[in-house]
Amino acid sequence: MEATNLFYRDPALYDVVQSDSASAETCQALIERHQPDATTLVDFGCGTGRDLDILAKRFECIGVDLQPGMVDHARRERPGLDIRTGDMRIVRLGKRADAVTCLGNSLAYIHDNDEISQVFDTFSAHTRPGAVLVLCSPVSPIVRAEPSTAAIATPHGTARVTISYAWDLRTQINTMQRRWVLPSGDEAQDTIRRRVLFPRELECYASGAGFEVVDMVDESGTELTGPIAYTAARYTGG
Repeated sequence: MEATNLFYRDPALYDVVQSDSASAETCQALIERHQPDATTLVDFGCGTGRDLDILAKRFECIGVDLQPGMVDHARRERPGLDIRTGDMRIVRLGKRADAVTCLGNSLAYIHDNDEISQVFDTFSAHTRPGAVLVLCSPVSPIVRAEPSTAAIATPHGTARVTISYAWDLRTQINTMQRRWVLPSGDEAQDTIRRRVLFPRELECYASGAGFEVVDMVDESGTELTGPIAYTAARYTGG
């Protein structure tokens, strides 16, 4: 994944550019709405621990991420957090929590149907009966006719990034290509492929792992209108 995404090659840059706390706040609001007594939380795909750091002010948290570089950065920058390296398709921590979360685009990087089912099995293996799962994932593609260019503030100056999107309906893969001109003048390129799970499809995967979807909102925390959904599902399995 580091080879495909500049942010994963440079976790410090990721923290600066992706500094918005809205994801953690929307996640916490859904937990408060559907599991107000929750005290423990496991976050899969926690990255640098940016969202986990916010959630840890309210919950006793464990974070898990596949990429050692992100985990190492998180441990240096946020030493108070319990963050572990692990693959959410197969990891087992041996404990269950009142809330399980998977934010950012972590779920969207899993493209194979069987592996998506494995991830949901991991969620159920770490969720207490009656507890809540909160997911953030794309539920519709981003499609733009022309590339767009923006200026991005970084610790070393202003970078410029040009972004274009492609959509493959058959595979449900939304490909984002980014071309960077960094403050140093160096150039970099990303090709990021994300699997879109449509809302009813997402609900089927959840149901197959013992979850019942109870809420679905967009990034503003209100009615679902955008490409990104926050889904809350209650674990009804044994």
